[in-house]
Amino acid sequence: MIMTVSHERAEETPEAKARWFQSLPLSERMEMLCLFTDLVFENNPLIAERKDAKPIAGRVRVLSKTQR
Repeated sequence: MIMTVSHERAEETPEAKARWFQSLPLSERMEMLCLFTDLVFENNPLIAERKDAKPIAGRVRVLSKTQR
């Protein structure tokens, strides 16, 4: 199998992104989390003050639609 680099958005599946993220060491995952958090606060500084935000109990499960 020949490995190539693709720039097609259609090939960027949530599963592929999850595999990439899971391949990162814990320190890099935490760095990404901080970068994402900073990005959210830069775009919406008042997001932490929202009254209707509620924490999710338990774990988060990613679901994807499968084709039949």
